[in-house]
Parts: sequence; C-alpha cells; structure tokens
Amino acid sequence: MVSSVAQLTIQIPDELAGRLEPLQSRLPELLWRLLDSDPTQTTQQSQVNTATGEIPEVYQEVLDFLIKRPTSEEIIAFKVSVNAQRRLEVLLEKNRFGTLTPIETAELDVYEQLEHLMILLKARAMKK
Repeated sequence: MVSSVAQLTIQIPDELAGRLEPLQSRLPELLWRLLDSDPTQTTQQSQVNTATGEIPEVYQEVLDFLIKRPTSEEIIAFKVSVNAQRRLEVLLEKNRFGTLTPIETAELDVYEQLEHLMILLKARAMKK
C-alpha cells in the first residue's frame, strides 16, 4: 500500500514558529499523537505539581544547578547526571519503537525543552 503525502501550510505566530523549529522533523509524529490522544488526559498528565514534589528528576537537577548561579564556564561544562542520561536513552529507545506511554511522552518533552534551554544558555555563556 502506497501512502500519499500532503503538504499543509498554516500561519502561526513567530514565537510559536521559533519553538517548533527544533521539532520540525517530528511534527508529523507529534500531530498524529495530538490527534490520537485524549486532550484532558494529556493536559492533566503534563502539569507539574510543585506542591507535591512531582517535578521530573531531570528538571530538579537543572533547577538545582541554576539556583547556584553558575559561572559561564560551569554552564558550558554542564551535563545532566548519568542517571538522567540513562533515562533519556530509555525514553528515546521506547520512542523509536512507538511504545511510549502518554506520561513518558510528556517526560521526553521535558528533556527536549531542557536541552533547548541549555543550548541557549551555553550559547550565551560562550559569548561572554
């Protein structure tokens, strides 16, 4: 069976376009997931409840690093822990096989957001 491919053009704000740019290669997959998911379930699962400590571990790790007001050199050298790297590898492997749960998908999105943030921080730190 041959599947056809359609091209879709939409108008979105520049800010949103900037946020989507790093995800360009995954947009079709993300749109499929959006269409196949229950919006109330996704919204509830992606919320971070700081009152009960339900912050993903890698998020806490990055926050702890940033709260220490690191120098430019420390920002450039920063890497997440071995445990966080292993967890990311597991999530990426499950993603390759399409076996991520909605919670794991949200967790992988956290990793992607943090990676983007750290890339921007490191780029600024290198300019100083």
